[in-house]
Amino acid sequence: MKPAPFDYRRARSVADALGLLAELGGEAKVIAGGQSLMPMMAFRLARPSHLVDIGGLGELRGLWVDDDGLHIGALTTHHQVETCTDPAVLAGWPVLPASMSWIGHLPIRTLGTVGGSVAHGDALAEWCLLTTLLDAVLVAEGADGRREIPVADFFLGFFTTALLPDELLVEVRFPAPAPHAALTEYAERHGDYAIVSAAVSLDLVDGSLRGGRIALGGVADAPVRVPEAEALLTAGTTHPDELGGVFAAAADAAAAAVDPGDDQHGSADYRRSLVRTLVQRAGVQASVAARAVDDDRPAAVPAGARRRP
Repeated sequence: MKPAPFDYRRARSVADALGLLAELGGEAKVIAGGQSLMPMMAFRLARPSHLVDIGGLGELRGLWVDDDGLHIGALTTHHQVETCTDPAVLAGWPVLPASMSWIGHLPIRTLGTVGGSVAHGDALAEWCLLTTLLDAVLVAEGADGRREIPVADFFLGFFTTALLPDELLVEVRFPAPAPHAALTEYAERHGDYAIVSAAVSLDLVDGSLRGGRIALGGVADAPVRVPEAEALLTAGTTHPDELGGVFAAAADAAAAAVDPGDDQHGSADYRRSLVRTLVQRAGVQASVAARAVDDDRPAAVPAGARRRP
């Protein structure tokens, strides 16, 4: 199929984009890489009357670390994150580059943007899961200025976020490092949307487990945290065999806590079995993530990755 007719506008600055959104109202959609919106338009699942193209706004690209955490400009591509070799990013947030390989195929990662994925609000999107796991802050800009939206208040439901029609997502910020984190998922074919995804971030003190966070995708209309399972990540253990038991118990608790629906990809029981497997797997991977970074940390900083003075 082909998209329904629409009017195309190309923004020349953030201020220009905000002016166009205010002028065009709720009938306008923002487009950058187009990897989420264009397929929906092709199948006429989305029919915006106007497209506002922000793909040329270079000021919204790049990664940098400062005292407020890791900042990722909204137009930074998945591939820029995937190939980032900034030591500060890799030491504090290694899960982000490591998770990019789960996103579609290389052409999609080269064009698709971090902000576009988050603003789209797909419960199966890796960036939506990662922002939920790591308590990200979403920075939006509108006619009334900038506002910071905690991720807990951002995803409201099925493809629905807290962004207002005249607002633009300009930055994703991760306030706290997460050196012991991992994301894993299951899809029928590589590059397909995940049926279920799981991400785990552990709080380790001198190698001892003191707490953590667990987030799931594909089990609700938006990514979810699982406090019932997180409560079990406080064992204080360091022995690998004991950690395996903790992760198995947390995986069982996560599977019991969710209430996924049935669809053509599998029953609710099947999704719970995937939750059980993936949470345990992500927990094991997260427990060794920092050591892997220390053993193989590149020294160069690529174009597009910068540290703010």
